[in-house]
Amino acid sequence: MRMVKFLILGVVDALAVYGLVGLAGQRAWWMFGVLLAGAVAVNAVYLGRRAVPAKYLAPGVVLLLVYQVYVVLYTGYAAFTNYGDGHNGTKADAVAAILAGSEIRVPGPSVAIRVAARDGELGFLVDGARVGTRAGLGPVTPGWQALPYDQIVARQAEIAALRVPLDGGGLRTADGITAARYRPTITYRDGAMVDAHGVVYRDDGRGAFAAADGRRLSPGWKVFVGPENFASVLTSAEIRGPFLGVLVWTFAFAGLSVALSFGFGLVLALVLDGFRLYRTLLVLPYAFPAFMAALLWQGLLNPDHGFVNQVLLGGAHVPWLGDPWLARLSVLAVNVWIGFPYMFLICTGALQAIPAPLSEAARVDGAGPWRVLRSVKLPLLLVSTAPVLVATFAFNFNNFNVIYMLTGGGPRDARAPIDVGATDLLISLVYKLAFGGSARNYGLACAVSILIFVVIAVVSLAGFRRAARVAA
Repeated sequence: MRMVKFLILGVVDALAVYGLVGLAGQRAWWMFGVLLAGAVAVNAVYLGRRAVPAKYLAPGVVLLLVYQVYVVLYTGYAAFTNYGDGHNGTKADAVAAILAGSEIRVPGPSVAIRVAARDGELGFLVDGARVGTRAGLGPVTPGWQALPYDQIVARQAEIAALRVPLDGGGLRTADGITAARYRPTITYRDGAMVDAHGVVYRDDGRGAFAAADGRRLSPGWKVFVGPENFASVLTSAEIRGPFLGVLVWTFAFAGLSVALSFGFGLVLALVLDGFRLYRTLLVLPYAFPAFMAALLWQGLLNPDHGFVNQVLLGGAHVPWLGDPWLARLSVLAVNVWIGFPYMFLICTGALQAIPAPLSEAARVDGAGPWRVLRSVKLPLLLVSTAPVLVATFAFNFNNFNVIYMLTGGGPRDARAPIDVGATDLLISLVYKLAFGGSARNYGLACAVSILIFVVIAVVSLAGFRRAARVAA
């Protein structure tokens, strides 16, 4: 066991050293310090003999910090920046990209080259004595090997993107055999960009170079914008309307999903009490993966050749997923179909836990079955299931799988200025803002994520307080 412990610890330390070297090269000193402190702490815990509880807690704490705390903190940080397409890197990166993108070919003969590689890095062999890399042109050092034709073809995209800085411009190749000189049409001096027509683009303080007439150069860079993203969600005419519509539908979807699933589960738990075979069959939808169930229902509800239209409705053409209201009804029905077996199991267990003498005493006092259910069983049932209902509401509030797999958030609202559909929840809207469409806005998506967290926290807190009062 000791050898296994040292072997695992050695692997962890090797990965830590690899990460430290990479972070030092990127000058990410705060992450370097955190990783170094974590590696030292892990070694101190597992090489010592006293901190026995820490040996069991350390893996969970590390995973919590990496996958939860760091993600939450970075989401909070990104929500206050303009992080997104065109604003991904630093100002230095933006300057380099703008200058490289403005380059035009210099008239003159091309230079014969051979594409070479060393440890995965590409370069141009010039005159057999010099090699050009992203760092510049210098003498050939050991390790560089000319690439054969098949590898040049396989890596042609990387080769075409390679730019060797040279005399204020760059050396590039289009065919892997010859290279030509390029020079930028934009110059960078005194903190401003000046194009070939003399137009000056200055730092506008918002992560971009802008001219006096409002024109901007792309790309920009990431800067702190304060609460601007949150203000955009609530005040921008382009975002506020779709956001409020999605917010209302999200509450309706989550609330109706919980109410209907709980209602069906409770009714079936009461009706099928004692029928073990039927109770076992009802669990099958819950045992089936939710994303696969959504894909299955997407085929069943296909308007042209789906089972529902062709078999159950005799060949009717009902656009279950193409009409906004039918699509909402469809995703709600599918979500209830997936979720009611869970509520059925919960209600079955809770009903069986209610002491039988309570129901018998109510019947002796003259209460009928409905009165016993309403005044005895249901209050006791809600006491034990209230936390589950609150948790289920929070889950359905962020139920991305069913929406994305069944409708993808559609059908799209053509009147909306952003990519949003009739069945989009807030979580799928966040996904589209961050990864969908042609303009990804990670900062705005992070801001909406924080708003979702606040909403769920408020609803959950109110639900738990209500459950505590009922239990008291």
